[in-house]
Amino acid sequence: MVLTPEEWVRQNYVEYLLIEKKYPISLIAVEKQVVVNKLKKRFDILIFNKQGAHNVIIECKSPKIKISQDTFDQIARYNLQLNANYLIVTNGLEHFYCTLDIKNQKYNFIKEIPDYK
Repeated sequence: MVLTPEEWVRQNYVEYLLIEKKYPISLIAVEKQVVVNKLKKRFDILIFNKQGAHNVIIECKSPKIKISQDTFDQIARYNLQLNANYLIVTNGLEHFYCTLDIKNQKYNFIKEIPDYK
């Protein structure tokens, strides 16, 4: 596997989840397929809760990529299928944490996701 800038961000974010946030590696999936509007897509990182439900979806971009509305729209589309509690977008330099208010069609930004309990 080639260590692309996006892959570097993904690997470092997984390390952050394991070391700082204390999420067990057994609850973290990396680069798995999801079908969105009959199209096959791949999410970067997905964290499950203890019951096996989708809890956090994370979209990683290269540090050279500026986080934009398109990035949030991409993760929101994935979340229509996954129905995770938290959405994270990161380029390794900037990190945005939010929940998605589907009823009002808006993002609710939060400081960070909770530590694993």
